[in-house]
Amino acid sequence: MLIVLVGAVPEYRIDQEGVAASRADLARHIHFVDNFTSIVTEWYLIEQEAYKVSLASSLFFAGLLIGNITFGPLSDKLGRKPVYISGLFFDVVFGYVTALAPNYDVFAVSRFFVGIVNGGTALVSFVLTQEYVGKSFWSFTGSLTNLTFAVGIAVYALLGYCIRQWRYLALVSNSPGVIFLLLSFTLPESPRWLYSQGKTAAAEDVLQYIALGNGKERLTLKLKPTAGTLRKDELAPGILNLIKHPVLRWQTVVLMYIWYVCSFVYYGLTLNAGELGGNLYLNVALSGLAEVPAFPLCMFFIEKSWSGRRKTMTCFLVFAGFACILTMFLPTNTGLLLSPTLLALCGKMMVSAAFNIVYIYTSELYPTVLRNAGLGVCSMSCRFAGVLAPFVPSMKSLSPSVPFMVFGISGLSAGFLTLLLPETLNKPIAETIEDLQSSKYQVLKTEDED
Repeated sequence: MLIVLVGAVPEYRIDQEGVAASRADLARHIHFVDNFTSIVTEWYLIEQEAYKVSLASSLFFAGLLIGNITFGPLSDKLGRKPVYISGLFFDVVFGYVTALAPNYDVFAVSRFFVGIVNGGTALVSFVLTQEYVGKSFWSFTGSLTNLTFAVGIAVYALLGYCIRQWRYLALVSNSPGVIFLLLSFTLPESPRWLYSQGKTAAAEDVLQYIALGNGKERLTLKLKPTAGTLRKDELAPGILNLIKHPVLRWQTVVLMYIWYVCSFVYYGLTLNAGELGGNLYLNVALSGLAEVPAFPLCMFFIEKSWSGRRKTMTCFLVFAGFACILTMFLPTNTGLLLSPTLLALCGKMMVSAAFNIVYIYTSELYPTVLRNAGLGVCSMSCRFAGVLAPFVPSMKSLSPSVPFMVFGISGLSAGFLTLLLPETLNKPIAETIEDLQSSKYQVLKTEDED
């Protein structure tokens, strides 16, 4: 979201046409109207140079792709905490480089590296949060973690409204990372990861630490050795295990498509819902707050035995798909209750809910030793969708309804494909690949459901 305000294009006028032979000439003849600065006003990224704002955003998303695919396997092998803290440290460092960049080239490169470490750190921190608590709390912690993204967008809009100089805005937005970095050193390693690596004594120590922090007396705790403990001459499970194991292979293919569609439909609805007029900062805040109702809906439905993770995500995706398709048949001059914009915003809320569930659902489907690798591969597929979605509106040249049809069919197909996955509500979590040999993990579709 940083580039939305830092790369905002204010209104401007040029005294004479054709005077922009050089940047110095342009600086003498251009006058920006709005009362904020951005990289556009500082480096005159207009007309032939305007593409550089989008390029910086694209470099960030390219970094996310790399971070998603590399940080997951690293944290599965080296541990959650060291990879998380290292990523957060460099996230803060490159964030300050962004704010202090002396020219556009340094700014663009810094956004690429911020994308790498930011995408990887966000992924690892999500898994770390889940693995600190019991599985019965995963829906709550997962929803709360994703809720902070929506609230963060609104807070960023407030900061942007108060701080109109882009460098100060980038500095202030990045500075809380220093506080969280220092606090993160007090965090323990994931007890689930320690246990999956055969470090039962260390896992017991972490559980004792958590129990004491919760105000409980010291526990008599003894974990059973895990069946999948590695011998010294064995390599830790890697990303290739997602392909080698038949259960994981099919689940990964289905999940990658679902993640892809969640991102595809989300950005598609955002692009096609119509641009809001009025205040830039209010629009940014609303874009985040519009997603907030999705999270209590998730928390309610995914914990019910009659809906669970699988059926709830299917319903949200199908509804989002129908919202896209129905939008094609509504005239633009209808009342507020039947307006295409309102229907598209409802669809956006539904796909946001599906996005929230897929994070929780995916983390429950993969064993602990491959959880980050699985999430990384799936998250990578959704970044591809984020890159492709902006090109779909150009299909309006064929017919105005084509983009909505593409998004609608995508949502419906992903919703029905979700039914092929097993339900994870009140089911045990696999710690190692060996756990998948159990009969309850052998089929994708569970036979006995609540």
